[in-house]
Amino acid sequence: MAETEKIPQHRHCVVCGKAFVGEGQFCSENCRTTSGDEVKGKLRKLALVWVAIVVVTVVLVLMVR
Repeated sequence: MAETEKIPQHRHCVVCGKAFVGEGQFCSENCRTTSGDEVKGKLRKLALVWVAIVVVTVVLVLMVR
């Protein structure tokens, strides 16, 4: 049998997918910042969708009356 190479325990960065040894979800501070910016953008879009839903609902209620 061929000898297999042992891979050390590692994690994969949730942003870039790079393997790294250590704690946490990110391989670098740059990936941590990028992830934060992405989350903020998604929350902003979600807030806009909710505002649009409320506006459309109010307009429809006013049109029915």
